[in-house]
Amino acid sequence: MKRSLALLSFICFAQATMAQITIPLYPDSIPNSKPTTDKESSVVGADGKLRISYVTRPTLTIYQAPKEKATGTAVIVCPGGGYSILAASHEGSDVARKFNEMGVTAIVLKYRLPNDTTMINKEIGPLQDAQQALLVVRARAEEWGIKKDQVGIMGFSAGGHLVSTTGTHFQYNYVTGQPEKKVSKKSPLRPNFLILIYPVISFSDSLGHKGSRTKLLGDNPSAGKIREYSNELQVTKLTPPSFLVHAKDDKTVLYQNSQEFYDALQKNKVPAEIYFYEKGGHGFGMINKTSEVKWMDLLQEWMKSNKWVR
Repeated sequence: MKRSLALLSFICFAQATMAQITIPLYPDSIPNSKPTTDKESSVVGADGKLRISYVTRPTLTIYQAPKEKATGTAVIVCPGGGYSILAASHEGSDVARKFNEMGVTAIVLKYRLPNDTTMINKEIGPLQDAQQALLVVRARAEEWGIKKDQVGIMGFSAGGHLVSTTGTHFQYNYVTGQPEKKVSKKSPLRPNFLILIYPVISFSDSLGHKGSRTKLLGDNPSAGKIREYSNELQVTKLTPPSFLVHAKDDKTVLYQNSQEFYDALQKNKVPAEIYFYEKGGHGFGMINKTSEVKWMDLLQEWMKSNKWVR
């Protein structure tokens, strides 16, 4: 009996392992990088959460939706961490598995963390990785059972800043260093939708998360750079439809970040939905313990209304 259970456990583990693969984000050299020693570190804290630091070699981990459930939709997931670390489990792999239950293929992006010693220009490193992720996912869409026009991108906290930047700066290819020849809703660098969870949106003095801004832009960014990366100011009619979640008592990233981005979307007639928790603080991942409302259920309904899931 014990042997049978052990065999069953092994088979289940093998099936789970087969369901996900990790690949390098760039097939060859990594753009905008300096020669450096790989110091990447992965640590599971006392809270059981995995945190990754010193990321210099970006990867994609693909959690393919089961064939019997697959809808053709994919979401690239960008964990948060103030551009200092990546909260890789509760804002990454855990979320990916939940998407699989919805029939969505999830791709967790382990993006580079900005650092002057590892990058020529640290402010564009994470954005290069997000854009490359979109290009790779669309290039391999048929292989992974994905529809090219159903590729969204999701970010938590500073990952939300990266995602909102990706959704507002696609007129330029930061990987190649060239402007896009034609910018439209069908642009390959434009996500089909954005999911922003307690996101850093603004880099302004009044709203911005100073730690994220300093990590990305340095100690004394110019007014022009602050405006460029304050994404509530960069919304246009081509910004993708968006779903936002925030807690009003978030003291780390003020909820007005989400409110101002939502207001800009409304002004530009971009479809959007926002949900505010009264409490919950920052960094609660999929579960806000102060409320019975599960925002992933709300997200699923929003995705259903847009025919991205069944």
